[in-house]
Amino acid sequence: MPIVVDIDVMLARRKMSVGELADRVGITPANLAVLKNGRAKAVRFATLAALCEALACQPGDLLRWEPEGAAAPSAPAAVAES
Repeated sequence: MPIVVDIDVMLARRKMSVGELADRVGITPANLAVLKNGRAKAVRFATLAALCEALACQPGDLLRWEPEGAAAPSAPAAVAES
């Protein structure tokens, strides 16, 4: 899926467990794991907002787009000036 979920990154930065985040957001640890592991088909804006509030971050810190089949994000190509 081209949308990558980086909740693990924010959890590590905040030194927070999945269980603690689930409690703060008001969802089950199992549902948070589904989202965290990229298996969710959708996320409600209310859930995304609660995640951002609990982790003190922006939605773009949790979700990013990656082209299909891309192994890692690539740097923008340099533009040659004539």
